[in-house]
Amino acid sequence: MSKILVVDDDPLLLDLVTDILSVDGYDVRATRDATYALQQLQEQPPELLITDYLMPSMDGLSLIRESRRILNSCAALKCILITAHGNPEIVLGALRERVNDFLVKPFRPDDLRSAVATLMAADRLPMIEVISASLEWVNLRVPCCLAVVPILQKLLAELRTDFPDETREAISYAFREMINNAIEYGGKSDPSLSVRVTCVRLQHAILFCIGDPGKGFDPLALEHSAVSNPGGDLLRHASIRNERGLRPGGFGILLTRHLVDELLYNEQRNEVLFVKYL
Repeated sequence: MSKILVVDDDPLLLDLVTDILSVDGYDVRATRDATYALQQLQEQPPELLITDYLMPSMDGLSLIRESRRILNSCAALKCILITAHGNPEIVLGALRERVNDFLVKPFRPDDLRSAVATLMAADRLPMIEVISASLEWVNLRVPCCLAVVPILQKLLAELRTDFPDETREAISYAFREMINNAIEYGGKSDPSLSVRVTCVRLQHAILFCIGDPGKGFDPLALEHSAVSNPGGDLLRHASIRNERGLRPGGFGILLTRHLVDELLYNEQRNEVLFVKYL
């Protein structure tokens, strides 16, 4: 039975998380004291640590850092951080500490179940390398594994809480499509390779640059993409994708062009830059 350690000084939230996960069949231990949690962790190391950020004796990121020091490995302990909405500094700290996922209050029971099930099902989680993590400039090296995309979207969304909802949704969609393309086509979904992701917040714009390890592509050879469809056949790419055994889709570049203000590729087309004006 998978062991989970839950740490939260809020007794109501602690009981709720414990009850949900216990019903789902996990071996759950719970405490309101971060110091006691470290003692429990040494006696019976859990597979997953779920911790709130704001606690009186030790914040959640410090608890994660100390827990992994005790276990002498980042990969040995999976971690979920619980935090309030709209705390970009905490999100940046989560990036630095390589938190595997996080839940923003108030969250639904299904959000908790999904996050825990995903982490428990993974034998080894790909690690995101943080090169820079300031509010104005985030620079990451991301393994070519689609499993990292949802957590990246969550993290980057919390850095843009002051944006209008429509702007946030447009940026989120564009980012997901461009990084999926970089991972699948540029990196061939090989987690030993990595994609470079840079997010720069300017005074009146936000800029993303995504570079993949591939050789690039010929824009005239994108028959599997909707961006290359002739005017009279708007779904031609769908039949081509089916013939080649590709997943349904192919609308990413076309829709991204309509959602952002500028979309540019380098000469080799293995690096894309998009800008959304604020």
